[in-house]
Amino acid sequence: MNSFNEGAVSPLLSIWHRSLSLVGALLLSACSHHSSLPPFTASGYADNQGAVRIWRKDSDNETHLLAVSSPWRSGSTSTSEYRWQGDTLSLIELNIYSKPQEHIRVRFDNHGELSFMQREVDGQKQQLSNDQIALYRYQAQHIRQTSDALRQGRVVLHQGRWHANRTVTTCEGQTVKPDLETLAINHIERRQSHSSVDVSVAWLEAPEGSQLLLVANEDFCTWQPQEKSF
Repeated sequence: MNSFNEGAVSPLLSIWHRSLSLVGALLLSACSHHSSLPPFTASGYADNQGAVRIWRKDSDNETHLLAVSSPWRSGSTSTSEYRWQGDTLSLIELNIYSKPQEHIRVRFDNHGELSFMQREVDGQKQQLSNDQIALYRYQAQHIRQTSDALRQGRVVLHQGRWHANRTVTTCEGQTVKPDLETLAINHIERRQSHSSVDVSVAWLEAPEGSQLLLVANEDFCTWQPQEKSF
């Protein structure tokens, strides 16, 4: 997780409002597709606040979910990690990479009752109120429901390094050519022209189409979760 955190602290983000319409359509249509799903998936979506990338693993009646939220403009990147045993939420762990950084950890027992809570800001430990815990529970349920819809709709996240010939070496080591709109490709190339290294790109693919999600100077592959260790 250390390498993940370093890569997620302050990505250089850029995207245009036109992108929201297609990504929104992918999300809205996600519930219409049904078939067996792999245990480890990567997905995401965009809204007016920013981009959210989601990694999820379902195994042995446990669901492990990690969401990375990257704001378009103001605000700080944050990571949200959740675990469920069946339908019972067992862990909430939030990291907000502001100055100072904020870390929140909440655990629940097998009956869903609170067993541990702590908020740490700049080395100072604090307790959480019942209202705050209720809000974090609600957010956990919301992100899981969103993940359910994205997985059913086969909305798949891809990440990798962009090359001059408009191909991408993905974090899995494959070379692909994303089917992106000309506007998106032009935007990537403008960003690339101001970087001395290959920029990272993240995009979504679904039966309804493909959509650029993020462009950054950070190397996404250094912190992308791996199935075996996730």
